[in-house]
Amino acid sequence: MKPFSALLIILNFFFQFNLSHAEEKIISLEKDKNIILNGNFIQGGLVYGKSIPKTSIKFMKRFIFQDSDNKFVFGMGRDYPETAVLEIKYNNDVRKINIKIKKQVYKIQKIKGLPKKMVTPPESVYKRIIRENKEIAKVRALNSKINYIFQDFIWPVQGIITGVFGSQRILNGKPRRPHYGIDIAASKGTNILAPTDSIVRMAEDNLYFTGGTIMLDHGHGVTSVYSHLSKLLVQKNQKIKKGHVIGHVGSTGRSTGPHLDWRINWFDQRLDPSLFIKQVKQ
Repeated sequence: MKPFSALLIILNFFFQFNLSHAEEKIISLEKDKNIILNGNFIQGGLVYGKSIPKTSIKFMKRFIFQDSDNKFVFGMGRDYPETAVLEIKYNNDVRKINIKIKKQVYKIQKIKGLPKKMVTPPESVYKRIIRENKEIAKVRALNSKINYIFQDFIWPVQGIITGVFGSQRILNGKPRRPHYGIDIAASKGTNILAPTDSIVRMAEDNLYFTGGTIMLDHGHGVTSVYSHLSKLLVQKNQKIKKGHVIGHVGSTGRSTGPHLDWRINWFDQRLDPSLFIKQVKQ
């Protein structure tokens, strides 16, 4: 049994995202046997990895699924701490590897004109909200074996970005939870496209907060959410291709005007959609 060699990290800005935090890191297990990590080592980032056979990896106490080519992913949410810990088991030897995670600086966004019931819901809808949140959580907990997450993402809609990931929201003067997606303003009825091949896991036309809502499964624990739609054009469990029109932009649910709220999750970690696109139009 050979022990791990020292951690070898090579930083290489191999792919230009809008935040310029994409890097490559190589973890050397022994001679000519490495784990390669590519991605955004930043709050809200997703990391793509390739391991070697007979290696197991844990992150945040979760065993990470590796496909037949030993590819895997893991993500860090909005408030992830400065150090990520990978627990790697190889040849019955276990080593914990610390990886530095960059912090994001988040904006403050003030939104006025929302109906009072959408800022502070009445007790009469509490059960409905809890029920809907449980269904959303079920989708986010999926760990399907499909590999669509390794495709390049495209923009789901063209428009003006009016809300950014991570911003602290002040709704009608009251502090609320941060925004976990990107808001893209566009005319009502504008087509919304699937950013990769996907499987539809939720298609609901009237959730309390998000109105018309679609959730897509990209595999390996990564799901994406499309909210406030005026019309849904897909059904639950439908398999779709990249660029498929899944619905139309609207202003349903808690909204002040037609736009798409686009979110991406790795299980319970909220990710920054802008990091999935090569260039972001502001």
